[in-house]
Amino acid sequence: MTTREAIKILIQSPLYFRLEVRQRLALVQEFCRSYLIPLG
Repeated sequence: MTTREAIKILIQSPLYFRLEVRQRLALVQEFCRSYLIPLG
């Protein structure tokens, strides 16, 4: 799974769009770290 695929999963949550850009990035990084998805 790529970072782009992780984002596709996260944007299905309405809460994702309430976050600021910096918070979204942190969420994506945490999601990737949780599932051992290398960022890139």
